[in-house]
Amino acid sequence: MEIIEPYKVTVLVLGLTGFLFWIQLAIADVVGIKEKHTPGFLIEQNHNSFIFRSNRVLANSNESAAILILLSLFGILSSANATWLNVCALAYLVGRFGHMVFYYCNLQIARSVAFAISFVSLLGMFIVGLVTWV
Repeated sequence: MEIIEPYKVTVLVLGLTGFLFWIQLAIADVVGIKEKHTPGFLIEQNHNSFIFRSNRVLANSNESAAILILLSLFGILSSANATWLNVCALAYLVGRFGHMVFYYCNLQIARSVAFAISFVSLLGMFIVGLVTWV
């Protein structure tokens, strides 16, 4: 499709983000099985617990997944500047990957910085799309 061609990086980021979230789901499931956690029961909220951190990684990712999809569609369908949309999408992916790794390692400041990168990248995607309308 011609409309997608300039945004191939953003589309790739969507796929890679989906795979990253799948990895997070697999890790959370394996850790739950290893820890003999009964599905559906609450996990003790303790950042020193890997089962808690692995579940929070997935939950945090799920909180921004729909936003990424909506802003990608908004940018693509608005014929936003492809370079900037692609850069923001890549920055989001890097931020989410860093957030995942730092959360697993319980590196709280680094985790927050990585979250901020992904958060600001989403805002950037919105602005890039919005610019075409004003």
